[in-house]
Amino acid sequence: MVVVDTQVVVIGAGQAGLSAAYHLVRMGFTPYDEVAVLDRNDAPGGAWQHRWDSLTMDDVHGIANLPGADVPPAIGAERANVFVPRYYADYEQRFGLPVVRPVIVESVRDVDGRFELTTSQGEYTADAIVNATGTWNRPFIPWYPGIESFQGRQLHTADYNGAEEFAGQHVLVVGGGASAVQLLAEISEVASTTWVTRREPEWRTDGEFGPELGRKIIAKVEERVRAGLPPRSVVSVTGLQLRQQEQAAYERGVYTRLPMFSRVTADGVVWADGREQKVDAVLWATGFRADLAHLAPLHLREPSGGIRMDGTHTVLDPRIHLVGYGPSASTIGGNRAGFQAARELRDLLHPKQVQGSEVATAGAAGLPRG
Repeated sequence: MVVVDTQVVVIGAGQAGLSAAYHLVRMGFTPYDEVAVLDRNDAPGGAWQHRWDSLTMDDVHGIANLPGADVPPAIGAERANVFVPRYYADYEQRFGLPVVRPVIVESVRDVDGRFELTTSQGEYTADAIVNATGTWNRPFIPWYPGIESFQGRQLHTADYNGAEEFAGQHVLVVGGGASAVQLLAEISEVASTTWVTRREPEWRTDGEFGPELGRKIIAKVEERVRAGLPPRSVVSVTGLQLRQQEQAAYERGVYTRLPMFSRVTADGVVWADGREQKVDAVLWATGFRADLAHLAPLHLREPSGGIRMDGTHTVLDPRIHLVGYGPSASTIGGNRAGFQAARELRDLLHPKQVQGSEVATAGAAGLPRG
């Protein structure tokens, strides 16, 4: 069996993984020999390449620059699942990042003080791990009584391909996040819809997302992960906001929300008060969970279900960094987490590295120096 030995393995090549790889290389880790990025996808782009075709750059709330390279101008109607992967592919090539694909990391174990990674392409060994696997591969669908009896179609937003496949149907959209709002607008143009959420939606009317709200989000999520609790959704902090392209749906009454049903039947759903609604399809816009099953052998989880964090590294083991998790689960947060993880691993594994490289790296990335 082929065993690849390196110092740091970055798992995942989305925003956070590419940021970590960029900074590790800038701080002196030799590509492939001392740092490798293992990506389960066949091509660059992270989760963006799997987004639905109708998601355009007009719909995206914002793409943060990767460190050292600004996002190029986008035409509003350009598909996000084409534009962003092209940006990522150019970035990998431009900076010579050591991405190996497709490689699925099946498990990570601590063996005699080093990490052994079992993958779809053989074994890797490393001194440290930067996990940047995000959430896309773990769509979450909650269980409700009778869910297995439904005879229509059930799908998660991860499986959504476009509104046209629902033409003439009645679609139940479940979930109170931004994806539900966007997809309700699209689907309601070709089908009738019902919207249900667990909590009453909170609509934001204070304009665009700003620095103050961003700090509030990070503080809330960081408080939870420091306590070892699972992170919550961003919407639970930010609230929802209608964009211009969703105003027509609002005026048609599409965003009239109902509380959660109590059970699912063969042809629809039933509420606790006996109300019934027949539906042809159920679209679960119920979010994702962190994709961390491959780390299970490391026993990082607290009894509460989360992983206790101190910055980007786990409290149980400072050699294990989670970027794109908890407070860094955003494009901007992923960039900063990548820098922080790289700096800590440089100090841990390359303690004699010239300190000036850190200043240069921070300046090139647009991050605070020091």
